[in-house]
Amino acid sequence: MAELDYYQVLGVGREASPEEIKKTYRKLALKYHPDKAKGDKKLAEEKFKQISEAYAVLSNPEKRKEYDQFGSQVFRQKFSQEDIFKGFDFSDMFDVGLNEGIFSRLFGGSRGGRGGGRTRIYRYGGGPEGYGAQAPPMKGEDLQVEMPITLHEMAFGTEKVVAMPHNGQVEKISVKIPPGALPGKRLRVSGKGRPGPMGGPPGDLYVRLKELEHPVFKREGSDLYVDRRIKFTEAILGTKVTVPTLDGKTMSLKVPPGTQSHTKMRLKNYGLPQAHGKTRGDQFVRIIVETPATLNKKQKALLEELVKEGL
Repeated sequence: MAELDYYQVLGVGREASPEEIKKTYRKLALKYHPDKAKGDKKLAEEKFKQISEAYAVLSNPEKRKEYDQFGSQVFRQKFSQEDIFKGFDFSDMFDVGLNEGIFSRLFGGSRGGRGGGRTRIYRYGGGPEGYGAQAPPMKGEDLQVEMPITLHEMAFGTEKVVAMPHNGQVEKISVKIPPGALPGKRLRVSGKGRPGPMGGPPGDLYVRLKELEHPVFKREGSDLYVDRRIKFTEAILGTKVTVPTLDGKTMSLKVPPGTQSHTKMRLKNYGLPQAHGKTRGDQFVRIIVETPATLNKKQKALLEELVKEGL
């Protein structure tokens, strides 16, 4: 749920007095009255709902204290809209021309609920006459840890253990990593976060995957890259190279005559599994043509002969 700064919504400071808050609310309520505002009616209604919610909280000393302590996001998780308006003096709304019909449309205050639970029924001009079940206890804080994984574990999946402190002890939590899970992916382990306040349900544990560098392969998405170096004479005449794969195989590749340096040769479906698990990426072999830094006399003479032949 997005943050909603009640003080910013009303345009008052955090030290504003109750009188200043009430005066500012009434001014804004007249400006954004759903039936009187000019321009976009939906935008006016949304603004009116925001300022009314902000006023309902900041005009109540107890709710304002909790809001100042926990902030909007936690406050709105803990209190439903019905709880926020509980005990609110609706005469402040009706004094600016908000009738029961409009109030019902905006806040659902006078309509009976259907299905599970009861809807709170408000006595207009006063507090609520009755209400349904209270908001459920607030969920505990989610936690996140990083887990290093190898290319082999990304390709074929694995099960690893993460140790987390819990009630003064260390709890070992098993985490299943499916094939094709790439670095940056977050795996959720339900109920392994911090305990919820006042008996609420615990939060979740998120395991973020971090890649361990491989000594041979480089990864780009689901594709793998490996370099193979050949002599420049081999590039001219052609040759064969052997290439390892991540699943332990050794492949023989024919390098055709005239191959240029940094040419990429593809081994189809020898990369990592795709996210949906039905296909795999590819493995690319980059051919690096090496140029000798020094030559002996015979080698130099032979090359000079090749130059004379136009090579």
